[in-house]
Amino acid sequence: MFHIMEESRKHFVLVHGACHGAWCWYKVKPVLERAGHQVTALDLAASGINSKNHLDVRTLSEYSKPLIKFLESLPEKEKVILVGHSLGGMNIAFAAETFPEKISTAVFLTAFMPDSSHQPSYVIEKYFQKTPIEEFMDTAFKFDEGEKVPSSIFFGPKCLASKLYQLSPIEELTLAKMLVRVGPFMGKYLSNVANKFSEEKYGSVDRVYVVCKDDKIISESVQLWMTQNYGVKEVIEIEGADHMPMFSAPQDLSDALIHIGRIHA
Repeated sequence: MFHIMEESRKHFVLVHGACHGAWCWYKVKPVLERAGHQVTALDLAASGINSKNHLDVRTLSEYSKPLIKFLESLPEKEKVILVGHSLGGMNIAFAAETFPEKISTAVFLTAFMPDSSHQPSYVIEKYFQKTPIEEFMDTAFKFDEGEKVPSSIFFGPKCLASKLYQLSPIEELTLAKMLVRVGPFMGKYLSNVANKFSEEKYGSVDRVYVVCKDDKIISESVQLWMTQNYGVKEVIEIEGADHMPMFSAPQDLSDALIHIGRIHA
């Protein structure tokens, strides 16, 4: 069996995006583990098999609670690499603000990456300015009155096939159609919360951004804009990856994460 030196062994914590769950990491998790690393994949509140109803998740704090409880449980001085996919970028930013001392690197995987100068909703509001709602096809959004950020989202089968999983195997698309559920988007909270993420806490954690070049939900140009809006240690690009690189390019994604663990953690 392959072994790596203890000091080279990393702990990756994988955080899914909207409407998904820990299940979406099932291809990447064993690859990282075979490389000798520890891997934890979590269900956020009202996601995956978490029993909470999305209507009861109105804040980023509530949505992130399983992640925060996990970080609280870590042994003293243990640090992890947080990987946030898509909307999960907001969760890992919140976690970095809460426990910066427990995080060696925050990896934003074709994800929303907030900054420390604006409200948490800033990058999402900019995204919706550039992305007409019609591009989401049969996706169902719920917007509270006057809000620019939706309170919930449910990806429709046409959107999944054409915008998220267009380069992924048909088996993974079928799995997604069976398992996705209505997900919280925390519209009012993200738009109206007064507190910004701080440079002293969130900003002190090293950030790496992984760009998926064939993403049709968060386009390459929007991904790169976020890296320019709030600088990162490294930008890694994955060719031939749609919005779900854990399915369309699982080996390339795993290689990128192993590289990040070796260089940045």
